[in-house]
Amino acid sequence: MRVTICLSSLILLAACGSEEGGGRQPGVATNIVDRALPDRMDAEPTSNAIQTAEAPPAVDAPPPPYAPTGLIPASLQGRWTGVDDRCGDRAADLELTIEPENFVFHESVGAVQSVTQGEEGGVRVTAAFTGEGQSWTRTLDLRPSADGGRLTIVNDGIATTRKRC
Repeated sequence: MRVTICLSSLILLAACGSEEGGGRQPGVATNIVDRALPDRMDAEPTSNAIQTAEAPPAVDAPPPPYAPTGLIPASLQGRWTGVDDRCGDRAADLELTIEPENFVFHESVGAVQSVTQGEEGGVRVTAAFTGEGQSWTRTLDLRPSADGGRLTIVNDGIATTRKRC
């Protein structure tokens, strides 16, 4: 029964046609909005309308103490390795290169997704990692030492300290 009603409705709609002239029934509007709304003109402002003299001045908000940029700060970029490792030893397990938008570890690479202010003067970086046929996302807390010579990276509650090369 439903199929018959639906087919009947479709046949009636097809018979009405969609083009001007041929196939249309006289007096039937296919676009009711065009027929329902008269041509309108914008009204002239009244004599008591409020007129603004000038645009309000632009006010610059003070910048936040740390402005997230999506990039790892330059002070943390560079080559790092384990505290007991020799700089330049590419086989060192803790060897790491930090670029503005990437972490390059010994066997994985992390593309930075976001950088925000972290605890103790550090930054919190969320990155999408790939390596050894797998993909994962991690949020790392990077905490530099006062002199910038050491970097502690906290990953899932485990802290690893590296020295700058």
